[in-house]
Amino acid sequence: MAILLPLQFYNLPAGVGKSYYENLSGGANASVTVNNNGPFPVSLVITRVNAPVVTYVVPVNSSLSITASQVLVFALLANQGGAASGTIEVALA
Repeated sequence: MAILLPLQFYNLPAGVGKSYYENLSGGANASVTVNNNGPFPVSLVITRVNAPVVTYVVPVNSSLSITASQVLVFALLANQGGAASGTIEVALA
């Protein structure tokens, strides 16, 4: 059974990051969709159990959906160029 978490809006100043999902008790299979509506790119940072941290850049006016196993943290990071805004939604398996 999948659990869809509420849609979250983000508005991050330049150079600021924020965690939008955390499961520090062993990780979970999860999917994330990031919509970037702002004037600058935003980075999706994924931390998983016993795996390197992976970062994906979501360009301006686009979206990215990723599914991963044993997810500990989904976080967003605005680059130094400017603020980022949009939505992020997480679904757990």
